[in-house]
This record gives sequence, C-alpha cells and structure tokens, in this order.
Amino acid sequence: MSKSHGGQLPADRFLNREIGALAFNERVLALAVDPTVPLLEQLRFLCIVSSNLDEFFEIRVAGLRERQTIDPLHCEPDGTPVAELLDIVRKRAQAIVSAQYRLLNENLLPALDQAGVRMLATPRWSAALTAWARSTFQREILPVLTPIGLDPSHPFPLVLNKSLNFAVQLEGRDAFGRQSGLAIVQAPRALPRVIQVPRAIAGDSAFILLSSILARFVGECFPGMRVRGCHAFRVTRNSELFVEDEEATNLRVAVQGELSQRHFGDAVRLEVNEDCAPEVVEFLLKQFELAADDLYRVQGPVNLARLSMVVDLAAAPELKYPPLVPRVPKTLRKPGDMFRRFSRGDVLVHHPFESFEAVLEFLRTAAADRDVVAIKQTIYRTGEDSELMDILLTAARAGKEVTVIVELMARFDEETNSNWAARLEEVGAHVIYGVVGHKTHAKMSLVLRREHGALKHYVHLSTGNYHASTAKRYTDIGLFTTDDKMCADVGELFKQLTGLGRARKLARIWQSPFTLHQNLLDAIARETANARMGLRARIIAKMNSLLEPGVIDALYLASGAGVEIDLIVRGACALRPGVPELSANIRVRSVVGRFLEHSRIYYFLNGGRRDTWLASADWMDRNFFRRVEIAFPIIDKDLKKRVFNEGLKPYLADQQDAWTMCRDGSYDPPPRPEGAASAQHCLVQLFTG
Repeated sequence: MSKSHGGQLPADRFLNREIGALAFNERVLALAVDPTVPLLEQLRFLCIVSSNLDEFFEIRVAGLRERQTIDPLHCEPDGTPVAELLDIVRKRAQAIVSAQYRLLNENLLPALDQAGVRMLATPRWSAALTAWARSTFQREILPVLTPIGLDPSHPFPLVLNKSLNFAVQLEGRDAFGRQSGLAIVQAPRALPRVIQVPRAIAGDSAFILLSSILARFVGECFPGMRVRGCHAFRVTRNSELFVEDEEATNLRVAVQGELSQRHFGDAVRLEVNEDCAPEVVEFLLKQFELAADDLYRVQGPVNLARLSMVVDLAAAPELKYPPLVPRVPKTLRKPGDMFRRFSRGDVLVHHPFESFEAVLEFLRTAAADRDVVAIKQTIYRTGEDSELMDILLTAARAGKEVTVIVELMARFDEETNSNWAARLEEVGAHVIYGVVGHKTHAKMSLVLRREHGALKHYVHLSTGNYHASTAKRYTDIGLFTTDDKMCADVGELFKQLTGLGRARKLARIWQSPFTLHQNLLDAIARETANARMGLRARIIAKMNSLLEPGVIDALYLASGAGVEIDLIVRGACALRPGVPELSANIRVRSVVGRFLEHSRIYYFLNGGRRDTWLASADWMDRNFFRRVEIAFPIIDKDLKKRVFNEGLKPYLADQQDAWTMCRDGSYDPPPRPEGAASAQHCLVQLFTG
C-alpha cells in the first residue's frame, strides 16, 4: 500500500500477486465457454487454467503457508494478515476449480461428444472396448505397477509432486495372511495419462483416461482380494528451490542438488475424486499433514491438465484454431548477407506473427561466418530441445568465443538450463550463472564480427525469451540493431554480468536494478509536468503485471495533472483506475485471447517525440530491484509507428478479448458488439492476409 494516499484508496487491500493471478485465471476460464473459440481450444484453455493453478499452489500458496508457519500474525505488504489472505485465496481457488469441472462435464464433454471427439468413461464401454482395455492394462500397464499394501513393513510411500495415485480399499487376506485394508498404487510417469482408442474399436477420435483403465482393472494387482473402492488422488507440493546463493561455491551444483528434492516438498493441496470415501480422505490428509481447507474434491480426473493431450491427438482440425504460419519479415526475405542487411538499419520482428526463424538464422549465420569472433547470449528460458542452444554449441566447437549467461534459477526451467550449461562448458564456452541475488531476465544477443580491420557489433534485443516454442504462442517483439550506442550499452551489460566493477552509465538502455525504475519515474514525471503546462500528455504501457507502489503513485499524480493514461496489463494490477480525484484519467484493460500477451511496451508522448521503449521488465518490485532487466528505445521513426500500430493501437480498440478493469479491482467482460474483432485476430490478418 502506498503511503502517500494514507490508506484511502478504494479496495486498497489484497492488492497482491496472489489475488491478481487468480483473477487472471478466471478470465482465461471464460474462454472455455466462449462460443467464438473453437471447441477443442476451449478444452485447451480449461487445461491451461489447471496448469496455472498447479504453479500457483506450488509457489504462491506454498509461500503463504510458509510465512504463516514462521509467523502466524504476519501481514503482507498491503497490510493483509497472511492467514486472512490464505483463506480468501483458498475459497477463490475452490470456486475456480468447481467452475472448471462444471464446464467440463456440462458443456465441453457433451459438445465434444456430439462433434465426434469422445472421452469414453467406464459406463460407456462396449464389450470390444472392455476387452481391448483389459488387454492394454495387462500388457502395458500392470507390468510397470508397484502396488503397495500398507502395513508396518510397508509404510505410506513417498508420493511425488502432482503424480497420479490411487488409494485402493481391500477386503480379504493375501498369500501371507496379511489384511491391511488399504493399498496405494502409483501410476508411473512414463505412462500416458490419455490413451487413444484404436479406430477399429471406437472411430477416429475416441480416448480413455489412464485413470479409468486403472480404476477398472486395479483388482488384478491384488489377486484373491476384493476391491471395495479405488480412489484417485494427487498432491501438490511446495516447489520453490532454496539455494543459498552466497554460500554456494558452484551455483549449478547447488541447484542440481536441490532439484532432486523438489518432488518431495511440503504438501499444500490434496485433490481427490468427489466420491472418495471419507475415511480415505481423512487418512490422506493426515499423511500429508494437511487441513480440510486444503482438500479439493473434483467431479472428474484429478489430473485435469493432462486432457490437453486430447487437443493435440484429436483428428478434428475444424475444432481448432487454423494454424498460423509465421511470416518471414519482408526485409529479410531476399537471400544474401544478413549482416549487410542489419548494417543498413534496424529491423523489428513481431512474434508470433513473424517467424522466430529470423533470430535462429542470425545466430546460425554468426556461427558459420569465419569473420565472427565472438557471440554473447543471455538465456532465461529456452526449452529442452533448443536449436538455438545447438547453434551456440556449434559456434563454440568452431572456435568462436561463446559466452552464455544462463539463469539457473528460472523457475521450473532450472534443470533444463543446468543441463545446457554443462553441455556448453564441455565444448569450451564461457558459462556464467548470472549475478548472485539477481535473476538475469534481460533478453540480449551480441555478435562481434571483424570487418575492415575493426570489430563490428550486431545486437538482438527482445521482450521475450529465446524459446522457439513459446515464440509461436506468446506475443513478443524483438529488435536487430547495429546502433553504436545501443551496441556499446549491450557490450557493457555483458561485461557487468561476467566480470566485476561498478556499473557505468549507459547511453541508451535503461537497466535494472540501477536505472530502469528511476528513468521510468522521470518519464512519468515529464508527462505530468507537460500536462500542468497545458501541453497534451499521454502514457500508454503494456505489460504482464503492475504492482510496484512507486510507479503506481507516479501514475496517480500524472492522472491528477491531466495525463491521459492507458494501461494494458494482462495479469495482476494493483492500480485502481477511474477513481475521482485520483485516477480519473487512467484506464486499465486485460487482453486474454489465443496468444499469451507477453510483450512489454512503454510509450510517452513527450511533447510529440513519442518515446517508445520495449522491455523485458514488468512494473513489479522484483523486476526493478531484484533482477537484471533492460528497456531499450526504438529510435527509427518507421519502427516507432510499427510498435504503436501493432503493439498498442489494436489492443486499445479491442472489444472482443479485452476485459475492462473497474475501480474496485473487478473486471467487466468484453462488450463484443456485432462485428467486433480482437487485436490478435487483426494482427493475424495483417501478417497473413
């Protein structure tokens, strides 16, 4: 809570990321019942919400529980007691989960069935299907199962985070005369959670859940005994890594040591089927040291996110979005020397509408070019199967000086990044693990090429990660430049990250944790001053989250001075728009559609100069003060227009996917007048039409 407003802001409590994250998932969930969204894509959005909730519990709820354990009276920065916030979060999450399964059972599954994509629950199995399922169980599943009957010599097993498990109630005695009454069957992660039924048995697109097959034939794991009940359950655990950066002599080794424990952190949530026996629920809660508030009963599969496999496997293209074939930027279509093209002027690439191949070709060309002497690269997320990383390996083997800043603490990518770091080191690349206490989140690539007896710098900067897969699903903007000052700044940034010394002033780039926050405040203050002098003043900003109190205060002051402010904030936003005498000139919208909005754009009218910045940073405390981030200016006038016309203007006009934030922090859904088009659809048409 910002002190300058004396606690008088409307709805001034719960202005935190936890509530914002849940509100965002509610908006995503709305796409699962949106008639303008293809049916299988509706199912995908339902699964995305489940995946998001998994991470929410693994990190956010786990953090709240931990803070409550350390200090039951602890209050969050906005003044909310952590116990109260945890209670609100649980209730809101329960409501989202209930809505998910209601949509699945009452809307999506019947509609999919009618459209020819069938999820075959046990009561619908024909004799032929039952025979095939039993054969599949005996041949592919039973041999890899390890049923555990609980007794003094077989205690409750370690249950991996988010794994699929079954509590089986039994009657009778086994071959040794034991009678435990309860057994645990863990579904190996190697087994697919969704199994496609052969076409000869059920047609083109029919599927069975692994959980359905296991529940139907689990009795074969316990010959001679009677199964009284088989109950699927899943536990979510605290997945935050705890690495003492300052005490670790080798950060990669320390991270690898922690990764093995991630699957067995403290439990934070238990999911069970709705009909799970009360005595089994009580037993499981006790084993995981959870309270009744941590229990989630669901009307369907406990591993709902795995239904995304149906979307991928179903032979029904008419029920999915038409495939988007990214366009190669016009300026890069002609064959020839890529370095020569970049020397003629800056090049902008807008993903996913324009292909990430341009970035790969840039590095591919650099790796093969005999005149390139060095490549420097930051990596935050890149994926297990990354051509970009393979190119860097090739460059290092070819004798180039390759330096890679690998962020080992990129959440849920720690293992992937650690593995790439090891492979890079093996071929002689210089691998740096960032800066202790500050995640390296900046997106930068620098190529040094010897031309005419001197070194020429080529730079790529971006709002998004160097990840070819997410570049197809996230909106991001990248810039290729040979601007001397920009390149010198990037060279200085790499020097900071790899060496030691005081930070030098950069000519063009704003950098966290040193200058980005203050420069942003100065830019807002400049618009405020212009408005007070009677000049037209305008701020437009697009980001994922807005939580930092200093920036929020500055925007309130700017609004009061008459600055027109439009904020496109996909996720959590602690600012309240439209409040008389405080934020009357501020509008906030959240665009949620086919692609994940990920680009960060800052626009300031600045007396007609139209300052335009692209950035890796959201407006949050962590981005300003605990990460290495960059914001870089777009200098070319034509490219400024492109950023405005593609990255901002369509989103301000969107009436199809844009939710409008109200002064109390809630959101009004898109109005969707007849003929309204989404910004994303307009951009697809622009680049493919």
